[in-house]
Amino acid sequence: MPNAIAYLMLMIWPAVCLVLFRTLKVERALIWSVLGGYLLLPPLAEFNLPLVPALDKVSIPNLSILAILVLGTAHKVRLWPDSRAARFLAVGLVLCAVPTVLTNREPIFFEVLRDADPIMFIVDALPGQSIRDIGSVLIAQILTIVPFLLARQFLSSDEGLREILLALTVGAVAYSIPSLIEIRLSPQTNIWVYGFFQHSFEQTMRAGGYRPIVFLPHGLWLALFVCTAVLAAAALARATPLVHRWKAVLWTVYLLGFLVLCKSAASIAYGIVLLPVVFFLPQRGQILLAAAFALVAVTYPMLRNVGAVPTDRIVAQVEQINPARAQSLEYRFDNETQLLVRAAQKPLFGWSGWGRSLIRDSEDGEILSIPDGRWIIVFGTFGWLGYLAEFGLLALPLVLMARAVLGRRDVGLSPYIGAASLILGITMVDMLLNATLTPMTWLVAGAVLGYAERLNPRAAMVPRHALRRAPVMGGQGTGARGRSLP
Repeated sequence: MPNAIAYLMLMIWPAVCLVLFRTLKVERALIWSVLGGYLLLPPLAEFNLPLVPALDKVSIPNLSILAILVLGTAHKVRLWPDSRAARFLAVGLVLCAVPTVLTNREPIFFEVLRDADPIMFIVDALPGQSIRDIGSVLIAQILTIVPFLLARQFLSSDEGLREILLALTVGAVAYSIPSLIEIRLSPQTNIWVYGFFQHSFEQTMRAGGYRPIVFLPHGLWLALFVCTAVLAAAALARATPLVHRWKAVLWTVYLLGFLVLCKSAASIAYGIVLLPVVFFLPQRGQILLAAAFALVAVTYPMLRNVGAVPTDRIVAQVEQINPARAQSLEYRFDNETQLLVRAAQKPLFGWSGWGRSLIRDSEDGEILSIPDGRWIIVFGTFGWLGYLAEFGLLALPLVLMARAVLGRRDVGLSPYIGAASLILGITMVDMLLNATLTPMTWLVAGAVLGYAERLNPRAAMVPRHALRRAPVMGGQGTGARGRSLP
């Protein structure tokens, strides 16, 4: 159980966000309010209030930055995207909660039939959804995409993209300190600070040692975060003047070594393959590769649903390289197959929450199949409508970027947009294996969408609110509080 410090941290985070917005420029305050909450706040701990979604390490920062920007700053917040497709998908992602709740009002009972008597005994039940649940789910969906909508406006400039990459790099370097301690001593940081361990300890043991987890949901989440930081550091190194580039390259090498110590095969493979891509491939090539990743992420679940993915052949190929990884992959595929059968019973709008989409024992309700990939979780919960809205909204920025670079050869590109696109694309690919959708994913997606909208020739006719370089709250001038961090 989380201790008092865990709940205290959740309670004070809005004040932390307020301080960030009073002392930093808007881009940096927005990024660190989201990233800081993701890295530092306790996992699993939450406040459960009636008629509203749970307030946790994701929803509290998102709600805080929205309230501060709308109510406490001079900025005019424009949440409505310029892209019609983005508007359609964002509305679909929010409103998919309505038919999902309305089609899941019946409870699911688990019953035992006595051998000597034809009497059914109800031993447990999953509650049905009620009309009042619609409001809670709608709010949860809105809060989920708050970083996406705000990043589209405030982080889509060249400076905003650089700030994202810089924050990922600095955050990973700082996170390496507790992570290296956990690699040496075993994952204990969350226990020391918040009084509990957030996952199965067995899953932290790998290759004769430990993989770190710190305050994140799982070691795989941390490894993917470090992988994105490696790509971010490489992009910053490439854009750094030659005389100072060696320093940035050293930080990239350091983070690559840290990534290897995280002992996550998929994230290590992403980093090793994409690092030279970020260093040497032109921005257009990086964008097109990222769009290809997004296409794979969107189409794989569709192909998987119709049985067009040769899972047995894939497992056999992996087994020749690493039998242990092949066994893990086969387990994931088996779980997906069972969950797809369950999801096929309500394909359009899904089974909603409370774990209703999971495979359970018919008598005692014990969970028999656990979803790993984000896609199968969304598909089982919100059906095709929710899946297409969420994955479509994440993929759209990369599709628009690819269309822009293919349609206009003369367009100038930021030196940071390629890495940001690759970070989004490879995260979408990883979401096929793991539920690694985080607030930073939405933040990067929103920034890339905003940048793509800026490349649209019609964007010049749409006035954008200028971003001030001074702190967005309080104080005039350029005192110590208004300076940028090094």
